[in-house]
Amino acid sequence: MSSATRDKSGSSRTHPADSHDRIRVHGARENNLRDISLEIPKRRLTVFTGVSGSGKSSLVFATIAAESQRMINETYSAFVQGFMPTLARPDVDVLEGLTTAIIVDQERMGANPRSTVGTATDANAMLRILFSRLGKPYIGSQQAFSFNVASISGAGAVTVEKSGRTVKERRSFSVTGGMCPRCEGMGKVSDFDLTALYDETKSLEEGALTIPGYTMDGWYGRIYRGSGFFDPTKPIAKFTKKQLNDLLYKEPTRIKVDGINVTFEGLIPKIQKSMLSKDREAMQPHIRAFVDRAITFQTCPECDGTRLSEAARSSKIDGKSIADACAMQISDLAEWIRGLDEPSVAPLLKSLGDTLDSFVDIGLGYLALDRPAGTLSGGEAQRTKLIRHLGSSLTDVTYVFDEPTIGLHPHDIARMNDLLLQLRDKGNTVLVVEHKPEAISIADHVVDLGPRAGTEGGKIVFEGTVDELRSSGTLTGKHFDDRASLKSSVRTPAGALEVRGADTHNLRNVDVDIPLGVLVVVTGVAGSGKSSLIRGSVAPRDGVVSIDQGAIKGSRRSNPATYTGLLEPIRKAFAKENGVKPGLFSANSEGACPNCNGAGVVYSDLAMMAGVSAPCEVCEGKRFMAEVLEYDLGGKDIDEVLNMSVAQAEEFFGGGQKGSGDGKSTGGVALPAAHKILTRLADVGLGYIKIGQPLTTLSGGERQRLKLATHMGEKGDVYILDEPTSGLHLADVENLLGLLDRLVDSGKSVVVIEHHQAVMAHADWIIDLGPGAGHDGGRIVFEGTPQQLVDDRSTLTGKHLAEYVGA
Repeated sequence: MSSATRDKSGSSRTHPADSHDRIRVHGARENNLRDISLEIPKRRLTVFTGVSGSGKSSLVFATIAAESQRMINETYSAFVQGFMPTLARPDVDVLEGLTTAIIVDQERMGANPRSTVGTATDANAMLRILFSRLGKPYIGSQQAFSFNVASISGAGAVTVEKSGRTVKERRSFSVTGGMCPRCEGMGKVSDFDLTALYDETKSLEEGALTIPGYTMDGWYGRIYRGSGFFDPTKPIAKFTKKQLNDLLYKEPTRIKVDGINVTFEGLIPKIQKSMLSKDREAMQPHIRAFVDRAITFQTCPECDGTRLSEAARSSKIDGKSIADACAMQISDLAEWIRGLDEPSVAPLLKSLGDTLDSFVDIGLGYLALDRPAGTLSGGEAQRTKLIRHLGSSLTDVTYVFDEPTIGLHPHDIARMNDLLLQLRDKGNTVLVVEHKPEAISIADHVVDLGPRAGTEGGKIVFEGTVDELRSSGTLTGKHFDDRASLKSSVRTPAGALEVRGADTHNLRNVDVDIPLGVLVVVTGVAGSGKSSLIRGSVAPRDGVVSIDQGAIKGSRRSNPATYTGLLEPIRKAFAKENGVKPGLFSANSEGACPNCNGAGVVYSDLAMMAGVSAPCEVCEGKRFMAEVLEYDLGGKDIDEVLNMSVAQAEEFFGGGQKGSGDGKSTGGVALPAAHKILTRLADVGLGYIKIGQPLTTLSGGERQRLKLATHMGEKGDVYILDEPTSGLHLADVENLLGLLDRLVDSGKSVVVIEHHQAVMAHADWIIDLGPGAGHDGGRIVFEGTPQQLVDDRSTLTGKHLAEYVGA
């Protein structure tokens, strides 16, 4: 291990050998880590590199950060721990020198539709206080400006002390909140298509309700039958107006059914509480389909989508209401705040101004505080979380970042680097998982994992400085200074897809022709309008397959075979070969081991202590009943098939013609339906993963490529990919470019939203948006070939691409 690292200026920093200045990891075996040991310098910036699936996240997140959080949880009382998620100890022998870990990851910012950029940070709270102090007319405390607080009044009993004795008094109370009463602070109102809720020709007993989960079995049926508000045996079409109103709209009412007190509530308020209170993306697919079919949303006519009551909107500072302020682009709001000269709230103005300036510094100045948090991309969400920590006075904390440059234009990466260095210079340990050379280059210390991915990874292949990495001979070192060259020739378009008058979000009535039959790359700084243009005007069209950055949802029971549909033809082939039912070959169905219910492990709940899991003693972790494993296909049982890598399975279901790669014949069967899916998985660089390994063990880059492989099987003429290089190692980008070429050469049109210069250089046509972000963007600033963009150099993208290719 190198004893010196570099600071931002390039000078050396000596690392004391004292254990207080190092995080010591010994014998880490989480996921694919191979009993690795290392020491990480504290109060330095360490970058972890390696191909996707090499073990970076297993080391940094699943081992170091996870153990830090588990140990912090153990400092709380057993009572408090009972309300917290239990965290298992990572599979590691020794972890010493840990400090409090703060994880700043790419996870979306939750599914709460009431959460906005402003509420997710301190900005909204400070703005509410500001308006409660300076707003004219004065309407109340800061909660009067909150769209999450309703205005209520009533009376209740309070306990008071009078003349030395305690008595109860009834007192009135009122709470003045800022919630719009019409939409209840949601900004939208819903309208129901009643024909999607029930079949009026049927009675309730005959199954008239068509709402997911609403059947006459169980409690719903008992409540409807015993309510007395309508006849459950009469067709709904014959209900009186009052009966129909009770079925649909009745407020919660206590009734007695079979001697038990229960609550009856109309269908619509019940649906609003149980389904519409959740973000659409968090809904289960069948619920989402029902909501899309049965409910239409429109901007609330009373608050015009601001979520706020009329009173909250009436109070203003310099002619602006809090709704106006929240709708402003944050960079403009920061200027407006700096222009307020009010000594009485000077500390508040400075703190709010600093927070808003942080948004600008981190490249998010184009957002508005009223932007729903759930609509932020993974990169935007990660940077928004970072803002919470920039003003923190905490020191000697370990900050853990997962590819903080995702979603950033090359122009913005330098600003992100400065922020990471600021956190380090405050005396913190900064651990960063990263692929981009521009971000790796600022590291004090580099840990490279590999040599490859999955079972071929999990080792430390290099530790040292960036300069030492360059000459290390590892995959990262070899590719660190790779620079793509511009194409000598580009493909000729076969027509064009016309976009006219695009004005989604910040787009300024954009007209553009997107060439077909070629590789088109759409570029521009974050917030310039790339996604608004492509998702808003291209993705919804017929024949377009859109592959976004949305997370893959899956449990430990989900794996590549189940997610891609690969397991279906395999199960059917096993069933046909052995004359039994396909359900036997699913660990989530009839074939599951009865002891572990197909999980492969048995969990022991230890109440407030962390639970433990152990391999099932009956099936030995294989998940299937013993009799199921007696059936074979091509000499392999279902467990052996699921333990194959994609490459092995591709060969096996191709008939086993090529041999196993180790000189031995694998045998095999010809199963075209399975082989086609496996070929796509191999094409996206996932040949090393096991087809039966849980999705929860896949890295972010692996999950995105799994999604890409799945969508490649859809029928479409135009493919849209949103930053497909996310999570890809330098060595894998070339493979991705080969895949994009194969898609185009097969007759597809490919449109890629991307910041990676290697992808730009490989394009046939570039559409550059800008010149800036938010209201400073939304225009086409360049259309042409990569060579023309480099020669032109009139845009930020052109300048960075020219520098990248050395032009």
